[in-house]
Amino acid sequence: MHEATDFPDSPDTLGAPAGPVPRDGPGPVAGRIALPPLVDQHSHGTVHGELGLGSFETHLAAAAGSGAAPVGTTFFDSWTGLAVRRWCPPLLGMEPHCAPVSYLARRRELGAYHAARLLLRGAGIGTFLLESGARDDLSTAEELAAAADGTVHEVIRLEPLAEQVADTSGTVDAFIGNTAEALYAAAQHATAFAMGITFCDEIPPDPREVRRAAARWLALTVRPARDRAPDPALAQHLLWSAVATGLPVQLHCADPQPLTGFLRATAGFGTDLVLLPGRPHHRRAAQLAAAFPHVYADAGLRPAETLGEAPFGKLLFSTGARALPELYVTASRLFGQAMARLAEEWVGEGICTRAEAQRIAGLVAAGTARRVYRLDAAGSG
Repeated sequence: MHEATDFPDSPDTLGAPAGPVPRDGPGPVAGRIALPPLVDQHSHGTVHGELGLGSFETHLAAAAGSGAAPVGTTFFDSWTGLAVRRWCPPLLGMEPHCAPVSYLARRRELGAYHAARLLLRGAGIGTFLLESGARDDLSTAEELAAAADGTVHEVIRLEPLAEQVADTSGTVDAFIGNTAEALYAAAQHATAFAMGITFCDEIPPDPREVRRAAARWLALTVRPARDRAPDPALAQHLLWSAVATGLPVQLHCADPQPLTGFLRATAGFGTDLVLLPGRPHHRRAAQLAAAFPHVYADAGLRPAETLGEAPFGKLLFSTGARALPELYVTASRLFGQAMARLAEEWVGEGICTRAEAQRIAGLVAAGTARRVYRLDAAGSG
């Protein structure tokens, strides 16, 4: 755990904007649903250094899962781009919806580190679960904690962990043994494990097939790490080994449906599994969370799509932010507005009381994550 001291005042109202509220903004609706600071269960950290218009847009495009914008167009003309222009300029002392070039000029004027501090501290997030282990130039847990002035817990990604072990293991036997030792060591300080997986059998893979897969993978050590994704047998071995540690395991799955058998098979192991699906599969992930007591799911930025599919205590908020501190801000604001409007709708229709709506919103925003990831037991404040 990495924790900053003297946590500053942060928005204590889900959906409450920083800066002037536009006429079509949330207004008093969002202001009625008071919440503790958010727990972001999944993010990757931020880039270092200054960003020009081109590099900033490249990161915007990556967040949308897209390539470069066609000539004559801009990724600021996207839902995320509009959200950046609405919510981020006020945190840097500018009016909402200012021109992108003006916003980036202000960013450079403040300096990359100071701008990131203002954005992260204005996002309304008190606790971050940072996925670590990837070989990139993003902020570490210590750096994110200092910039956000909050608490950061590490989530260990299994594929990079296995890559690091492979780099120091000359034989299959060494790799298998060193991987087990690395998992055990990581479990002593990590909050959770994470892995990208499309399918996993209902029983652990045959050890002989694991050894053959490990031999094939070790033979690829001369190739770049990004080309060395473990084959299915080795990936499933890593996943089953992580489940055996008892720590929560995040499953990055474009479509969670093929994992149904694995979810069923791991019931009763004492290990919680959290589905992090790709769009548009959040609703199906919520349904699977409802079906299995040890399974949870990401709520997505449109909680109305998921809260009708699972008990409220099975869904968790995340930003999924990578590279740009602005993405922490936009994800928290968009989620906050959506959650607040849904809660107000329920109250207005008599589905629940305002106190119940606030309690439910608090579960999704922070409470369930604190329980699943044992954050209070870890002393996260």
